[in-house]
Parts: sequence; structure tokens; C-alpha cells
Amino acid sequence: MEFQDKVLNLRAKLNLTQKELGELLHVSLVTVNRWETGKVQPTKKALCAFNQLCKDNNIIFEEVNH
Repeated sequence: MEFQDKVLNLRAKLNLTQKELGELLHVSLVTVNRWETGKVQPTKKALCAFNQLCKDNNIIFEEVNH
């Protein structure tokens, strides 16, 4: 599963907007949108925050790498 799909799935499971997810991960709405469209990949810091959010909510994806 690509990172962009994981972002979409996480938002759907947590019922979050792009803005809300961005706030949780300390990135902008534009950054979340670019992840979802596959235009950019997350920084290591954002990736760690993403993985922690998944863990905190018992959402399991294979390890996300870029």
C-alpha cells in the first residue's frame, strides 16, 4: 500500500478532514493534500508522527517507508 493510500485510509477511519489530520501531525492542510495526491512524500518527522497516530488509534498498516 502506498503512503498516499494510507493517509486516505487513516483519515477515513478517524473521520478527519485534511486540515484536522494536518493539525494532529503538525503539518499544513496543503501538505496532507499533497501526500494524498502522491505529489510529495512525508519527512521523517512527519512519518514518525503518522506512525504514532496510527499506533495510538490501533490502526495497523505495514511499516511506512519512503
